[in-house]
Amino acid sequence: MKKITDLKILFFDVGGILLTNGWGHESRHEAAKKFGIDYAELDALHNFIFNVYEIGSITLDEYLDTVVFNQPRDFVREDFKDFMYAQSVELPDMLKWLKEWKNDCGFRIISINNEGKELNDYRVQKFKLHQAFDAFISSCEVSRRKPDPRIFKLALGIAQASPSQCVYFDDRVMFVNAAQNLGIRSFHHTSFEETKKILENLKLENFNQ
Repeated sequence: MKKITDLKILFFDVGGILLTNGWGHESRHEAAKKFGIDYAELDALHNFIFNVYEIGSITLDEYLDTVVFNQPRDFVREDFKDFMYAQSVELPDMLKWLKEWKNDCGFRIISINNEGKELNDYRVQKFKLHQAFDAFISSCEVSRRKPDPRIFKLALGIAQASPSQCVYFDDRVMFVNAAQNLGIRSFHHTSFEETKKILENLKLENFNQ
């Protein structure tokens, strides 16, 4: 019988690895152009309140009340929200591959992501993320967001795993470092091929030692 090592949990970010970012600055630029909004004002208001939305303290409509519909507009709220949802696009290769690889990888896979509730729910359902993840540690549900170390500690508690039993992948170096500082072996995602190679090596380590 093959020996199994102590590694048992893979933590993953979502935006920038599996999907585009839900509401990044590129999307806000496009929204400003499409809807005729002053981008500098939109971005300043966004930066003021988006963190509050991401930890679940306000709804998407309340966010939009502050950032967009703080004055009369010649477009309706639902059209703007539809535009926001449409910014979520599956990135090439990674998600499809991970859904298949998960079936016999031997790990539990859990997301740790910063996302507002409505956008998070949409992305999970639209892209069938339950096929890739066993659980979701989303900022909107746990009232803390990366790089706050408490979100990683909470994830460890939910997974009932020690840092040495976990590996984390993120496309942002700051978040990689935050997890690494807690003793979680962490990797900066730069491409599908590189992350795939790391994951395959982890699988070999797990089952062939």
